[in-house]
Amino acid sequence: MASAISANRAELLAIANAVATEKMIDKSVVIEAMEEAIQKSARNRYGAENDIRAKLDPRTGDLRLWRVVEVVEVVEDYFKQVDLKQAEKLQPGAQMGDFIVDPLPPVDLGRIDAQSAKQVIFQKVRDAERDRQFDEFKDRAGEVITGVIKSVEFGHVIVNLGRAEGVIRRDQQIPREVPRVGERVRALIMKVERQNRGPQIFLSRAHPEFMKKLFAQEVPEIYDGIITIMAAARDPGSRAKIGVISRDSSIDPVGACVGMKGSRVQAVVQELQGEKIDIIPWSEDTATFVVNALQPATVSRLVIDEEESRIEVVVPDDQLSLAIGRRGQNVRLASSLTGSAIDIMTEAEASEKRQKEFAERSKMFEEELDVDETLSQLLVAEGFSELDEVAYIDISELAAIEGFDEELGQELQSRATEAIERREEALRTQRRELGVEDALAELPHLTEAMLVILGKAGIKTLDDLADLATDELIAKKRVEQRRRNDKAPRERTERSERTEDKGGVLGEFGLSEEQGNEIIMAARAHWFDDAPEADSGPQAEEAAHAEPSQ
Repeated sequence: MASAISANRAELLAIANAVATEKMIDKSVVIEAMEEAIQKSARNRYGAENDIRAKLDPRTGDLRLWRVVEVVEVVEDYFKQVDLKQAEKLQPGAQMGDFIVDPLPPVDLGRIDAQSAKQVIFQKVRDAERDRQFDEFKDRAGEVITGVIKSVEFGHVIVNLGRAEGVIRRDQQIPREVPRVGERVRALIMKVERQNRGPQIFLSRAHPEFMKKLFAQEVPEIYDGIITIMAAARDPGSRAKIGVISRDSSIDPVGACVGMKGSRVQAVVQELQGEKIDIIPWSEDTATFVVNALQPATVSRLVIDEEESRIEVVVPDDQLSLAIGRRGQNVRLASSLTGSAIDIMTEAEASEKRQKEFAERSKMFEEELDVDETLSQLLVAEGFSELDEVAYIDISELAAIEGFDEELGQELQSRATEAIERREEALRTQRRELGVEDALAELPHLTEAMLVILGKAGIKTLDDLADLATDELIAKKRVEQRRRNDKAPRERTERSERTEDKGGVLGEFGLSEEQGNEIIMAARAHWFDDAPEADSGPQAEEAAHAEPSQ
């Protein structure tokens, strides 16, 4: 019997070593799992009510089994307590309140107990393996890793990473790329999440960061930090743009990324399944960078609206199709690269737009200031576009205009101020007709024009406004426009499209997030007003502590 027990212990130790080596986890974790399994089997044999402990020596395989009991005066639980007399037999010198050990003979695991022990060990090892995998990959987000495709499930690619598995979801794959089981694949580690079924490692081949990492592997100057990729935009599997800058004036960043006879960029292109890559010199000057980003199209001029983060680009008529690109790809990538919305128009369209704006502004000044056409056109030609600009500009600047003097300037300012007041009164009347409360007019940053827009949107009371989130109030509309060259009606890939993301109610007024928050909080202020002092008693106290209804 003793030899059988010895052999069993030796076998347990061998199993512990093998499992720890195979799963690449600490041997102590496997030993702990075995001890827990043996404890569970011993409780099945001696009674689950007993507090049984097991200890397996990791060096010799020696197994000790014992029961822990407490020394008490009056025994109430015969499984976990003993009296002082019985305790003296187990451990001489035992005292009241001590916990002593009652050695137990080793158990011979039966078939059912062995199966139960096996499940406990497997579960413990599985948990330890998951923890190891998570600890190994949790800080590796942003790295490029190589694995072998294990399977394709519902369009998602499962990749064997050696000691873990990752997944490339369908939206993170390169379109038209056909994954095959057994093929090696490179991908970017996007994020690692701890989940019940183990760590989930999400990979991507479509992310712009993946392309940047590939360039870092192929271009030593990027790896060494001499050249930096400042911006990147991709249409996965089709086309991409990157903006690069060199910290060393003697090194051409574009040439270094292209490589001798295009060897470096071609290595990246092949990995991205033939994706065409435009390498563009990055510039701190927005205008220069936008012109570079729209290559290969030629830009005549552009106008930057910093407040709206929009750029109006004018190109020659024969460059329109090239600037927009197939299905709007070129302008879309340039917009993503620069972080600004880009509107493309031809010289003829830009000229027509300027003439229209000039005529509209001239007409407005002519009517509002009661001046002749010549004077109104002169104001527009000098750069004035709004009544506010005329009303509140320094009088010396008006008087400095050729043909103007201080007296004429004062008269124009006086008429502009009266016109603004007339507009405000008309808007105030319209606002009241819409049923918008006067209380809203007292809130910070809101003008009568804004209140009219709120009224048309059905926001007429403090509670109506207070129920809005800041984004619902101030978020700007994002407009994406793609157009086709009317001279080439057969080019169906450049069809005119215009899509809008619905913005906030007051999105067109350019309010900042801070201003939006102030408006919302001011509208909610009445929710937190204290109850009137005249009210008293339990009902008033209960009302004072009630949450405001929304």
